[in-house]
Amino acid sequence: MPDQRPQSTPTQTSSKTSQIPVRYRSAGPANVRRAGQGPARAHRTSRGGAGLSLGLAVLGVALVALAGVLFLSGGLILPGVEVMGIGLGGKTAAAAARALESEWQGKPIALEGAGTTWTVSPDMLGLFLDSEATVRRAREQGRTWATLKEMLRARGRIALTPVWRFERSAAAATLRVLAAQIQVPAQNAGVRVVEGRVEPSPPVAGRALDVVATVAWLAEHGWDAWVDGRVSLVVVPITPAIADVGPAIAQAQQLLANRITLNGYDAVTDERFAWTATPAILGEWLALQTDRVDATKMDWQVDPAKVEAFLAAQAATLGPGRTVDLSQGIPAITEAVMAQRSTVRLRIRHRERQHTVKSGETLSSIGYDYGIPYPWILQANKGLGETLHVGQVITIPSPDVLIPLPVVENKRVVVSLGQQKMWAYENGALKWEWQVSTGIESSPTAPGVFQVQSHDPNAYAAQWELWMPYFMGIYRPVPTTDFMNGFHGFPTRDGSQLLWTRNLGKPVTFGCILVSTENVTQLYQWAEEGVVVEVRK
Repeated sequence: MPDQRPQSTPTQTSSKTSQIPVRYRSAGPANVRRAGQGPARAHRTSRGGAGLSLGLAVLGVALVALAGVLFLSGGLILPGVEVMGIGLGGKTAAAAARALESEWQGKPIALEGAGTTWTVSPDMLGLFLDSEATVRRAREQGRTWATLKEMLRARGRIALTPVWRFERSAAAATLRVLAAQIQVPAQNAGVRVVEGRVEPSPPVAGRALDVVATVAWLAEHGWDAWVDGRVSLVVVPITPAIADVGPAIAQAQQLLANRITLNGYDAVTDERFAWTATPAILGEWLALQTDRVDATKMDWQVDPAKVEAFLAAQAATLGPGRTVDLSQGIPAITEAVMAQRSTVRLRIRHRERQHTVKSGETLSSIGYDYGIPYPWILQANKGLGETLHVGQVITIPSPDVLIPLPVVENKRVVVSLGQQKMWAYENGALKWEWQVSTGIESSPTAPGVFQVQSHDPNAYAAQWELWMPYFMGIYRPVPTTDFMNGFHGFPTRDGSQLLWTRNLGKPVTFGCILVSTENVTQLYQWAEEGVVVEVRK
Protein backbone atom coordinates (compact mmCIF):
# COMPACT_ATOMS: atom_id res chain seq x y z
CA MET A 1 0.00 0.00 0.00
CA PRO A 2 1.40 3.45 -0.85
CA ASP A 3 2.19 5.72 2.08
CA GLN A 4 -0.64 8.03 3.10
CA ARG A 5 1.20 11.21 3.91
CA PRO A 6 -0.90 14.33 4.61
CA GLN A 7 0.38 17.71 3.50
CA SER A 8 2.55 19.44 6.04
CA THR A 9 -0.25 21.98 6.59
CA PRO A 10 -3.70 20.30 6.04
CA THR A 11 -6.63 22.60 5.49
CA GLN A 12 -10.35 22.19 6.31
CA THR A 13 -12.23 20.47 3.48
CA SER A 14 -15.94 20.25 2.85
CA SER A 15 -17.34 16.89 4.00
CA LYS A 16 -18.83 14.54 1.47
CA THR A 17 -22.05 12.59 1.96
CA SER A 18 -21.87 10.51 5.17
CA GLN A 19 -18.57 12.19 6.12
CA ILE A 20 -17.98 13.86 9.45
CA PRO A 21 -16.16 17.23 9.52
CA VAL A 22 -13.31 17.39 12.03
CA ARG A 23 -10.73 19.95 13.08
CA TYR A 24 -7.41 19.78 11.31
CA ARG A 25 -4.00 20.61 12.74
CA SER A 26 -0.83 21.06 10.87
CA ALA A 27 1.16 17.87 10.53
CA GLY A 28 4.39 19.77 10.21
CA PRO A 29 5.77 23.19 10.99
CA ALA A 30 5.50 26.10 8.62
CA ASN A 31 8.24 28.57 8.01
CA VAL A 32 7.20 31.67 9.92
CA ARG A 33 8.85 35.02 10.44
CA ARG A 34 10.04 35.66 13.96
CA ALA A 35 7.92 37.95 16.15
CA GLY A 36 8.79 41.59 15.75
CA GLN A 37 10.64 41.03 12.52
CA GLY A 38 9.62 43.62 10.02
CA PRO A 39 9.88 43.62 6.26
CA ALA A 40 13.34 43.20 4.87
CA ARG A 41 15.05 46.50 4.21
CA ALA A 42 17.57 47.19 1.50
CA HIS A 43 20.79 48.60 2.90
CA ARG A 44 24.30 48.94 1.93
CA THR A 45 27.16 46.99 3.42
CA SER A 46 30.81 47.62 3.24
CA ARG A 47 33.00 45.20 1.43
CA GLY A 48 34.49 44.26 4.76
CA GLY A 49 31.07 43.54 6.19
CA ALA A 50 30.16 41.47 3.17
CA GLY A 51 33.27 39.48 3.51
CA LEU A 52 32.58 38.85 7.17
CA SER A 53 29.02 37.60 6.45
CA LEU A 54 30.26 35.30 3.74
CA GLY A 55 32.84 33.92 6.06
CA LEU A 56 30.33 33.23 8.78
CA ALA A 57 28.03 31.46 6.31
CA VAL A 58 30.85 29.27 5.10
CA LEU A 59 31.75 28.53 8.70
CA GLY A 60 28.11 27.57 9.46
CA VAL A 61 27.98 25.21 6.53
CA ALA A 62 31.24 23.72 7.60
CA LEU A 63 30.02 23.19 11.15
CA VAL A 64 26.76 21.60 9.99
CA ALA A 65 28.64 19.45 7.58
CA LEU A 66 31.07 18.43 10.32
CA ALA A 67 28.17 17.56 12.67
CA GLY A 68 26.43 15.62 9.90
CA VAL A 69 29.58 13.65 9.20
CA LEU A 70 29.89 12.75 12.86
CA PHE A 71 26.23 11.64 13.17
CA LEU A 72 26.17 9.88 9.84
CA SER A 73 29.26 7.94 10.64
CA GLY A 74 27.59 6.81 13.91
CA GLY A 75 24.21 5.80 12.26
CA LEU A 76 22.34 8.31 14.41
CA ILE A 77 19.53 10.64 13.36
CA LEU A 78 20.65 14.20 12.91
CA PRO A 79 19.65 16.75 15.53
CA GLY A 80 16.57 18.82 14.72
CA VAL A 81 14.55 16.00 13.09
CA GLU A 82 11.04 15.69 14.61
CA VAL A 83 8.09 13.33 13.96
CA MET A 84 4.74 13.82 15.73
CA GLY A 85 6.43 16.41 17.96
CA ILE A 86 9.09 13.95 19.14
CA GLY A 87 12.72 15.00 18.69
CA LEU A 88 14.59 12.09 17.17
CA GLY A 89 18.01 13.73 16.95
CA GLY A 90 20.81 11.61 18.35
CA LYS A 91 18.63 8.46 18.56
CA THR A 92 19.38 5.13 17.01
CA ALA A 93 16.83 3.60 14.64
CA ALA A 94 15.60 1.18 17.31
CA ALA A 95 15.21 3.89 19.95
CA ALA A 96 13.46 6.18 17.51
CA ALA A 97 11.04 3.39 16.48
CA ARG A 98 10.16 2.66 20.12
CA ALA A 99 9.49 6.32 20.84
CA LEU A 100 7.26 6.67 17.78
CA GLU A 101 5.27 3.49 18.53
CA SER A 102 4.69 4.64 22.10
CA GLU A 103 3.48 8.05 20.96
CA TRP A 104 1.22 6.60 18.24
CA GLN A 105 -0.46 3.93 20.33
CA GLY A 106 -0.62 6.12 23.40
CA LYS A 107 -2.81 8.65 21.61
CA PRO A 108 -6.47 8.03 22.61
CA ILE A 109 -9.15 8.66 19.99
CA ALA A 110 -12.64 9.61 21.14
CA LEU A 111 -15.56 8.23 19.12
CA GLU A 112 -18.54 10.55 19.52
CA GLY A 113 -22.09 9.74 18.58
CA ALA A 114 -25.61 9.30 19.95
CA GLY A 115 -24.72 11.47 22.94
CA THR A 116 -22.02 9.07 24.12
CA THR A 117 -18.23 8.97 23.81
CA TRP A 118 -16.11 5.83 23.51
CA THR A 119 -12.30 5.95 23.75
CA VAL A 120 -10.25 3.58 21.59
CA SER A 121 -6.64 3.16 20.52
CA PRO A 122 -5.59 3.95 16.92
CA ASP A 123 -5.17 0.30 15.95
CA MET A 124 -8.81 -0.37 16.95
CA LEU A 125 -9.73 2.06 14.18
CA GLY A 126 -7.41 0.41 11.71
CA LEU A 127 -4.75 3.17 12.01
CA PHE A 128 -1.32 1.54 12.10
CA LEU A 129 2.07 3.34 12.21
CA ASP A 130 4.86 2.06 9.97
CA SER A 131 7.65 2.93 12.38
CA GLU A 132 10.44 1.38 10.31
CA ALA A 133 9.55 3.39 7.21
CA THR A 134 9.17 6.54 9.31
CA VAL A 135 12.60 6.07 10.93
CA ARG A 136 14.19 5.51 7.51
CA ARG A 137 12.82 8.86 6.37
CA ALA A 138 14.14 10.50 9.52
CA ARG A 139 17.62 9.04 9.01
CA GLU A 140 17.70 10.23 5.39
CA GLN A 141 17.62 13.84 6.58
CA GLY A 142 21.08 15.35 6.04
CA ARG A 143 22.46 12.36 4.15
CA THR A 144 21.97 13.99 0.77
CA TRP A 145 22.78 17.46 -0.43
CA ALA A 146 19.06 18.17 -1.03
CA THR A 147 17.98 17.23 2.53
CA LEU A 148 21.00 19.08 3.96
CA LYS A 149 20.00 22.27 2.16
CA GLU A 150 16.40 21.81 3.42
CA MET A 151 17.63 21.55 7.00
CA LEU A 152 19.75 24.65 6.55
CA ARG A 153 16.77 26.59 5.24
CA ALA A 154 14.78 25.39 8.26
CA ARG A 155 17.55 26.62 10.57
CA GLY A 156 18.53 23.06 11.46
CA ARG A 157 15.01 21.83 12.48
CA ILE A 158 12.61 19.87 10.28
CA ALA A 159 9.31 18.15 11.13
CA LEU A 160 8.35 15.01 9.17
CA THR A 161 4.97 13.34 8.84
CA PRO A 162 4.84 9.65 9.83
CA VAL A 163 4.25 6.79 7.46
CA TRP A 164 0.99 4.94 8.36
CA ARG A 165 -1.64 2.71 6.84
CA PHE A 166 -5.38 2.14 7.25
CA GLU A 167 -6.98 -1.32 7.52
CA ARG A 168 -10.72 -1.30 6.86
CA SER A 169 -11.40 -4.68 8.43
CA ALA A 170 -10.03 -3.65 11.82
CA ALA A 171 -12.04 -0.44 11.83
CA ALA A 172 -15.22 -2.22 10.73
CA ALA A 173 -14.86 -4.84 13.47
CA THR A 174 -14.67 -2.16 16.18
CA LEU A 175 -17.55 -0.17 14.72
CA ARG A 176 -19.80 -3.22 14.50
CA VAL A 177 -19.39 -3.70 18.25
CA LEU A 178 -20.41 -0.07 18.82
CA ALA A 179 -23.31 -0.44 16.37
CA ALA A 180 -25.04 -2.89 18.72
CA GLN A 181 -24.83 -0.34 21.55
CA ILE A 182 -25.95 2.61 19.44
CA GLN A 183 -28.82 0.97 17.61
CA VAL A 184 -32.31 1.85 18.79
CA PRO A 185 -35.13 0.23 16.76
CA ALA A 186 -37.80 2.50 15.40
CA GLN A 187 -41.20 2.23 17.03
CA ASN A 188 -44.15 2.11 14.72
CA ALA A 189 -47.23 4.12 15.40
CA GLY A 190 -49.61 1.94 17.36
CA VAL A 191 -53.03 1.66 18.85
CA ARG A 192 -53.98 0.86 22.40
CA VAL A 193 -57.31 0.35 24.06
CA VAL A 194 -57.93 2.00 27.40
CA GLU A 195 -61.19 1.07 29.10
CA GLY A 196 -62.79 0.31 25.76
CA ARG A 197 -61.51 3.48 24.07
CA VAL A 198 -59.12 3.39 21.13
CA GLU A 199 -56.08 5.64 21.46
CA PRO A 200 -53.17 6.07 19.03
CA SER A 201 -49.54 5.99 20.10
CA PRO A 202 -47.15 8.12 18.00
CA PRO A 203 -44.26 6.70 15.97
CA VAL A 204 -40.76 7.09 17.38
CA ALA A 205 -37.71 7.24 15.11
CA GLY A 206 -34.80 4.93 15.82
CA ARG A 207 -31.12 5.24 15.05
CA ALA A 208 -28.26 3.15 13.75
CA LEU A 209 -24.53 3.48 13.23
CA ASP A 210 -23.65 3.62 9.54
CA VAL A 211 -20.54 1.44 9.68
CA VAL A 212 -19.82 1.67 5.95
CA ALA A 213 -19.95 5.48 5.89
CA THR A 214 -17.82 5.82 9.01
CA VAL A 215 -15.18 3.46 7.62
CA ALA A 216 -15.16 5.43 4.36
CA TRP A 217 -14.58 8.66 6.30
CA LEU A 218 -11.70 7.09 8.22
CA ALA A 219 -10.14 5.87 4.97
CA GLU A 220 -10.01 9.47 3.75
CA HIS A 221 -9.34 11.29 7.02
CA GLY A 222 -7.46 8.79 9.18
CA TRP A 223 -4.52 11.16 9.88
CA ASP A 224 -6.89 13.93 10.88
CA ALA A 225 -8.60 11.53 13.28
CA TRP A 226 -5.26 10.77 14.94
CA VAL A 227 -4.19 14.42 15.11
CA ASP A 228 -7.53 15.65 16.51
CA GLY A 229 -8.02 12.59 18.71
CA ARG A 230 -11.71 12.39 17.84
CA VAL A 231 -14.11 10.96 15.28
CA SER A 232 -17.75 11.92 14.85
CA LEU A 233 -19.55 8.66 14.10
CA VAL A 234 -22.05 8.60 11.24
CA VAL A 235 -25.32 7.93 13.07
CA VAL A 236 -28.38 7.81 10.83
CA PRO A 237 -32.05 7.93 11.84
CA ILE A 238 -34.38 4.96 11.26
CA THR A 239 -37.81 5.97 10.09
CA PRO A 240 -40.74 3.95 11.49
CA ALA A 241 -42.43 1.82 8.86
CA ILE A 242 -45.89 2.76 10.12
CA ALA A 243 -46.75 6.34 10.88
CA ASP A 244 -50.48 6.43 10.11
CA VAL A 245 -52.76 4.19 12.19
CA GLY A 246 -56.02 5.72 11.07
CA PRO A 247 -57.27 2.53 9.33
CA ALA A 248 -56.32 0.43 12.35
CA ILE A 249 -58.17 2.76 14.70
CA ALA A 250 -61.29 2.53 12.55
CA GLN A 251 -61.08 -1.26 12.50
CA ALA A 252 -60.48 -1.42 16.24
CA GLN A 253 -63.46 0.79 16.97
CA GLN A 254 -65.61 -1.49 14.84
CA LEU A 255 -64.39 -4.60 16.62
CA LEU A 256 -64.86 -3.04 20.05
CA ALA A 257 -68.44 -2.13 19.29
CA ASN A 258 -69.25 -5.82 19.77
CA ARG A 259 -69.84 -7.85 22.94
CA ILE A 260 -69.28 -11.58 22.99
CA THR A 261 -71.16 -13.98 25.25
CA LEU A 262 -69.18 -17.12 26.06
CA ASN A 263 -71.54 -20.02 26.73
CA GLY A 264 -69.84 -22.82 28.64
CA TYR A 265 -71.46 -26.27 28.75
CA ASP A 266 -70.61 -29.14 31.11
CA ALA A 267 -71.85 -32.28 29.37
CA VAL A 268 -71.19 -34.44 32.43
CA THR A 269 -73.34 -32.43 34.84
CA ASP A 270 -75.59 -30.83 32.20
CA GLU A 271 -74.73 -27.37 33.55
CA ARG A 272 -74.45 -24.14 31.59
CA PHE A 273 -72.35 -21.05 32.30
CA ALA A 274 -72.25 -17.66 30.60
CA TRP A 275 -69.45 -15.08 30.62
CA THR A 276 -69.40 -11.77 28.79
CA ALA A 277 -66.39 -10.28 27.03
CA THR A 278 -66.95 -6.52 27.16
CA PRO A 279 -65.27 -4.01 24.81
CA ALA A 280 -62.67 -3.35 27.50
CA ILE A 281 -61.84 -7.06 27.64
CA LEU A 282 -61.81 -7.37 23.85
CA GLY A 283 -59.40 -4.43 23.74
CA GLU A 284 -56.98 -6.35 25.96
CA TRP A 285 -57.16 -9.35 23.63
CA LEU A 286 -56.41 -7.44 20.43
CA ALA A 287 -52.82 -7.04 19.22
CA LEU A 288 -51.62 -4.92 16.31
CA GLN A 289 -49.19 -6.57 13.92
CA THR A 290 -47.34 -5.29 10.85
CA ASP A 291 -48.51 -6.85 7.62
CA ARG A 292 -45.91 -9.38 6.45
CA VAL A 293 -46.22 -8.29 2.83
CA ASP A 294 -46.72 -4.54 3.16
CA ALA A 295 -44.97 -2.98 6.17
CA THR A 296 -47.06 0.18 5.82
CA LYS A 297 -50.21 -1.74 6.70
CA MET A 298 -51.31 -3.30 9.97
CA ASP A 299 -53.47 -6.26 10.89
CA TRP A 300 -55.44 -6.85 14.04
CA GLN A 301 -54.88 -10.21 15.70
CA VAL A 302 -56.22 -11.80 18.87
CA ASP A 303 -53.51 -12.54 21.43
CA PRO A 304 -54.04 -16.22 22.40
CA ALA A 305 -52.15 -15.79 25.68
CA LYS A 306 -54.56 -13.11 26.87
CA VAL A 307 -57.60 -15.14 25.84
CA GLU A 308 -56.16 -18.11 27.72
CA ALA A 309 -55.64 -15.98 30.82
CA PHE A 310 -59.26 -14.80 30.66
CA LEU A 311 -60.60 -18.35 30.26
CA ALA A 312 -58.42 -19.58 33.12
CA ALA A 313 -59.89 -16.89 35.36
CA GLN A 314 -63.42 -17.98 34.46
CA ALA A 315 -62.58 -21.66 34.91
CA ALA A 316 -61.34 -20.91 38.42
CA THR A 317 -64.94 -20.10 39.38
CA LEU A 318 -65.96 -23.65 38.45
CA GLY A 319 -63.94 -25.25 41.22
CA PRO A 320 -60.69 -27.24 41.19
CA GLY A 321 -62.10 -30.24 39.31
CA ARG A 322 -63.15 -28.44 36.11
CA THR A 323 -61.60 -26.31 33.40
CA VAL A 324 -62.36 -24.82 29.99
CA ASP A 325 -61.28 -26.68 26.87
CA LEU A 326 -58.61 -24.25 25.63
CA SER A 327 -57.81 -26.20 22.46
CA GLN A 328 -61.36 -25.60 21.29
CA GLY A 329 -62.09 -22.33 23.08
CA ILE A 330 -59.20 -20.11 21.95
CA PRO A 331 -59.71 -20.69 18.19
CA ALA A 332 -63.48 -20.30 18.58
CA ILE A 333 -63.12 -16.98 20.43
CA THR A 334 -60.51 -15.69 17.97
CA GLU A 335 -62.76 -16.45 15.02
CA ALA A 336 -65.75 -14.87 16.74
CA VAL A 337 -63.86 -11.64 17.48
CA MET A 338 -62.62 -11.20 13.94
CA ALA A 339 -65.98 -12.18 12.42
CA GLN A 340 -67.82 -10.00 14.97
CA ARG A 341 -70.08 -12.79 16.14
CA SER A 342 -71.86 -12.28 19.43
CA THR A 343 -71.76 -15.80 20.92
CA VAL A 344 -69.22 -18.58 21.40
CA ARG A 345 -69.78 -22.09 22.75
CA LEU A 346 -67.20 -23.49 25.15
CA ARG A 347 -66.77 -27.00 26.46
CA ILE A 348 -66.31 -27.40 30.22
CA ARG A 349 -64.13 -30.40 30.97
CA HIS A 350 -63.25 -32.39 34.09
CA ARG A 351 -59.77 -33.15 35.34
CA GLU A 352 -58.43 -36.51 36.43
CA ARG A 353 -58.97 -37.38 40.09
CA GLN A 354 -57.01 -39.30 42.69
CA HIS A 355 -58.68 -42.02 44.79
CA THR A 356 -57.34 -43.64 47.94
CA VAL A 357 -58.41 -47.29 48.16
CA LYS A 358 -60.56 -48.16 51.18
CA SER A 359 -61.21 -51.48 52.84
CA GLY A 360 -63.47 -53.79 50.82
CA GLU A 361 -63.16 -51.84 47.55
CA THR A 362 -62.44 -53.45 44.21
CA LEU A 363 -61.70 -51.96 40.82
CA SER A 364 -65.21 -52.87 39.75
CA SER A 365 -66.85 -51.18 42.75
CA ILE A 366 -64.63 -48.08 42.39
CA GLY A 367 -65.53 -47.81 38.70
CA TYR A 368 -69.22 -48.19 39.54
CA ASP A 369 -69.01 -45.41 42.16
CA TYR A 370 -67.23 -43.00 39.81
CA GLY A 371 -69.27 -43.91 36.73
CA ILE A 372 -66.18 -45.15 34.86
CA PRO A 373 -65.98 -48.75 33.54
CA TYR A 374 -63.08 -50.28 35.49
CA PRO A 375 -60.98 -51.25 32.39
CA TRP A 376 -60.66 -47.51 31.77
CA ILE A 377 -59.20 -47.13 35.29
CA LEU A 378 -56.74 -49.93 34.54
CA GLN A 379 -55.67 -48.10 31.38
CA ALA A 380 -55.03 -44.90 33.38
CA ASN A 381 -52.85 -46.77 35.92
CA LYS A 382 -50.20 -48.69 34.00
CA GLY A 383 -49.02 -51.81 35.81
CA LEU A 384 -51.77 -51.56 38.43
CA GLY A 385 -53.15 -55.08 38.15
CA GLU A 386 -56.48 -56.03 39.68
CA THR A 387 -55.25 -56.53 43.26
CA LEU A 388 -55.60 -53.44 45.44
CA HIS A 389 -54.49 -52.68 48.97
CA VAL A 390 -55.86 -50.22 51.50
CA GLY A 391 -54.27 -46.78 51.24
CA GLN A 392 -53.20 -47.26 47.64
CA VAL A 393 -53.66 -44.12 45.51
CA ILE A 394 -54.94 -44.62 41.98
CA THR A 395 -55.86 -42.25 39.16
CA ILE A 396 -59.48 -41.97 38.08
CA PRO A 397 -59.64 -40.75 34.46
CA SER A 398 -61.77 -37.78 33.52
CA PRO A 399 -65.35 -38.71 32.63
CA ASP A 400 -64.83 -36.68 29.45
CA VAL A 401 -62.84 -39.58 27.96
CA LEU A 402 -66.21 -41.29 27.49
CA ILE A 403 -67.60 -38.27 25.60
CA PRO A 404 -65.19 -38.06 22.64
CA LEU A 405 -67.42 -36.32 20.07
CA PRO A 406 -68.64 -32.72 19.85
CA VAL A 407 -71.64 -32.49 22.14
CA VAL A 408 -75.20 -31.95 20.94
CA GLU A 409 -76.25 -29.58 23.71
CA ASN A 410 -80.00 -29.38 23.15
CA LYS A 411 -80.69 -33.12 23.43
CA ARG A 412 -80.09 -35.53 26.28
CA VAL A 413 -81.11 -39.08 27.18
CA VAL A 414 -81.28 -40.19 30.82
CA VAL A 415 -81.46 -43.89 31.80
CA SER A 416 -82.21 -45.10 35.35
CA LEU A 417 -80.77 -48.50 36.28
CA GLY A 418 -82.85 -48.57 39.44
CA GLN A 419 -86.17 -47.66 37.75
CA GLN A 420 -85.45 -49.38 34.42
CA LYS A 421 -86.71 -46.32 32.58
CA MET A 422 -85.40 -43.78 30.13
CA TRP A 423 -86.30 -40.17 29.38
CA ALA A 424 -85.43 -38.18 26.25
CA TYR A 425 -85.20 -34.37 26.50
CA GLU A 426 -85.04 -31.75 23.78
CA ASN A 427 -84.34 -28.10 24.60
CA GLY A 428 -84.93 -28.94 28.26
CA ALA A 429 -88.42 -30.38 27.63
CA LEU A 430 -89.38 -34.06 28.07
CA LYS A 431 -89.96 -35.73 24.70
CA TRP A 432 -90.33 -39.45 25.59
CA GLU A 433 -90.52 -41.61 28.70
CA TRP A 434 -90.16 -45.37 28.10
CA GLN A 435 -89.52 -48.56 29.98
CA VAL A 436 -86.20 -50.23 29.24
CA SER A 437 -84.18 -53.26 30.24
CA THR A 438 -80.49 -53.06 31.16
CA GLY A 439 -77.72 -55.63 31.81
CA ILE A 440 -77.95 -58.57 34.13
CA GLU A 441 -75.78 -58.77 37.28
CA SER A 442 -73.07 -60.86 35.62
CA SER A 443 -72.87 -58.48 32.64
CA PRO A 444 -74.18 -55.16 33.94
CA THR A 445 -74.73 -51.88 32.20
CA ALA A 446 -72.18 -49.41 33.55
CA PRO A 447 -73.38 -46.17 35.11
CA GLY A 448 -71.81 -42.96 33.83
CA VAL A 449 -72.13 -40.23 31.24
CA PHE A 450 -71.73 -41.47 27.69
CA GLN A 451 -72.55 -40.38 24.17
CA VAL A 452 -74.18 -41.72 21.04
CA GLN A 453 -71.17 -42.61 18.88
CA SER A 454 -72.49 -44.91 16.16
CA HIS A 455 -75.60 -46.02 14.30
CA ASP A 456 -76.10 -49.52 12.85
CA PRO A 457 -79.51 -50.60 11.50
CA ASN A 458 -78.89 -54.23 12.51
CA ALA A 459 -75.76 -54.96 14.56
CA TYR A 460 -74.48 -58.47 15.28
CA ALA A 461 -73.13 -59.61 18.68
CA ALA A 462 -71.09 -62.71 17.86
CA GLN A 463 -70.47 -63.64 21.52
CA TRP A 464 -74.21 -64.15 22.08
CA GLU A 465 -75.27 -64.77 18.47
CA LEU A 466 -77.73 -61.88 18.58
CA TRP A 467 -78.91 -59.52 15.86
CA MET A 468 -79.81 -56.13 17.38
CA PRO A 469 -82.02 -53.80 15.31
CA TYR A 470 -81.47 -50.01 15.31
CA PHE A 471 -78.31 -50.27 17.38
CA MET A 472 -76.73 -47.06 18.73
CA GLY A 473 -73.36 -47.56 20.45
CA ILE A 474 -72.75 -45.34 23.51
CA TYR A 475 -69.60 -46.66 25.25
CA ARG A 476 -66.84 -49.23 25.05
CA PRO A 477 -66.65 -51.36 28.23
CA VAL A 478 -62.97 -51.96 27.36
CA PRO A 479 -61.21 -48.94 25.84
CA THR A 480 -58.91 -50.99 23.60
CA THR A 481 -61.67 -52.92 21.80
CA ASP A 482 -64.29 -52.00 19.21
CA PHE A 483 -67.07 -53.74 21.15
CA MET A 484 -69.72 -51.26 22.35
CA ASN A 485 -72.78 -51.27 24.57
CA GLY A 486 -75.74 -49.22 23.46
CA PHE A 487 -79.45 -48.99 22.66
CA HIS A 488 -81.27 -51.53 20.46
CA GLY A 489 -84.70 -53.05 19.86
CA PHE A 490 -85.83 -56.64 20.51
CA PRO A 491 -83.02 -58.90 19.26
CA THR A 492 -83.32 -62.02 17.17
CA ARG A 493 -81.33 -65.25 17.13
CA ASP A 494 -80.96 -67.48 14.06
CA GLY A 495 -82.89 -64.88 12.09
CA SER A 496 -86.28 -65.87 13.47
CA GLN A 497 -86.43 -66.15 17.25
CA LEU A 498 -87.47 -62.81 18.81
CA LEU A 499 -86.12 -62.37 22.34
CA TRP A 500 -87.12 -60.49 25.49
CA THR A 501 -90.37 -59.04 24.20
CA ARG A 502 -91.97 -59.53 27.61
CA ASN A 503 -88.99 -58.50 29.74
CA LEU A 504 -89.07 -54.72 29.52
CA GLY A 505 -88.75 -53.14 32.94
CA LYS A 506 -86.18 -55.56 34.40
CA PRO A 507 -82.50 -56.37 33.71
CA VAL A 508 -82.19 -58.90 30.92
CA THR A 509 -79.45 -57.86 28.47
CA PHE A 510 -75.70 -58.48 28.43
CA GLY A 511 -74.95 -54.79 29.07
CA CYS A 512 -76.94 -52.96 26.42
CA ILE A 513 -80.14 -50.93 26.94
CA LEU A 514 -83.16 -52.65 25.46
CA VAL A 515 -85.97 -50.47 24.09
CA SER A 516 -89.04 -51.72 22.29
CA THR A 517 -88.44 -51.90 18.56
CA GLU A 518 -91.24 -49.39 17.95
CA ASN A 519 -89.69 -46.84 20.33
CA VAL A 520 -86.08 -47.47 19.40
CA THR A 521 -86.94 -46.70 15.77
CA GLN A 522 -87.87 -43.16 16.81
CA LEU A 523 -84.84 -42.84 19.07
CA TYR A 524 -82.58 -44.03 16.24
CA GLN A 525 -83.80 -41.24 13.97
CA TRP A 526 -83.80 -38.52 16.66
CA ALA A 527 -80.52 -39.06 18.55
CA GLU A 528 -77.69 -38.15 16.22
CA GLU A 529 -74.09 -38.89 17.07
CA GLY A 530 -72.95 -36.52 19.84
CA VAL A 531 -76.14 -36.72 21.94
CA VAL A 532 -75.24 -37.31 25.60
CA VAL A 533 -76.60 -40.37 27.39
CA GLU A 534 -76.53 -40.28 31.18
CA VAL A 535 -76.89 -43.67 32.87
CA ARG A 536 -77.79 -43.24 36.52
CA LYS A 537 -77.57 -45.85 39.26
